[in-house]
Parts: sequence; C-alpha cells; structure tokens
Amino acid sequence: MSAITAARAEKLTIGKLSQLTGVNIETIRYYEKIKVLPVPSRAENGRRVYGPMEGRILAFVRRSRELGFSLDEVRALLRLGGPEKASCREVREIAAHHLDDIRTKIADLRKLERLLTKTVAQCTGTAAPKCPVLEILDIQRSR
Repeated sequence: MSAITAARAEKLTIGKLSQLTGVNIETIRYYEKIKVLPVPSRAENGRRVYGPMEGRILAFVRRSRELGFSLDEVRALLRLGGPEKASCREVREIAAHHLDDIRTKIADLRKLERLLTKTVAQCTGTAAPKCPVLEILDIQRSR
C-alpha cells in the first residue's frame, strides 16, 4: 500500500503532500496555478488541504513528467479521466506521439554526438586562436 493510499482518511498539508509524492512545494503551487492540479480546498486557517485524489493526481503528474511527457500531454491524459478512467486507445495516441518525439530527440542527439566527436578530434588543444569547437559554437566567429 502506498503512503498516499495510507493517508486516505487524513487531510494533507502541502508539506505532507510534497513529502509523500516527492514533488517540491513550489512545483505543487505551480501545478495548481496552471491548472494541472485542481485547486485544493482550504482549512479554516486558510491553508491548503489535500486529499488522496490530489495525491494520486500529483503522483501521476510526477511520474508522467519523469518519463518526459510535456505538461500539455499530462493535461490531455488527465482530461481523459486520469489514471482511473482514460481509454487505452486515447492514451495510446498520446503515448505514440510522445514516442515519436523521443525518437526524434535521439536522432538529433546522435547527429550532435557525431558532430562533436569530429570537431573535438580536430582540436589540437593548443593555445592557437582558431579552435574547431569554438567555430561550431560561435555563429559570428564562423562567418
């Protein structure tokens, strides 16, 4: 049983929610501000009060972000009903798009690796004013 599930009966402060989910307090506030996380109810003293559903949503958002999903993709997943109600077909479409993005980034990183490998190999390491690494980094210099 997760710590969030164990805390079902208790109302959680933002600090406790942060501790249970591993999400920074400022990040929780940010997610509320941009409407990724629902605005919590308030205790009589005005402090935010969270329940198990907010904890589950926040844990879902955290894990989605760890896997590289954008906030827009996370919002789309949550609009589908979140971790309980979304249809697999609709989630698959979002995940397939994300996979395409990851593959594109991997291809770009491989190109960058080849370019840097070639450039670093050309670098003599001397104090000469002409440096191949600086040439590819400084647009003004390479003109």
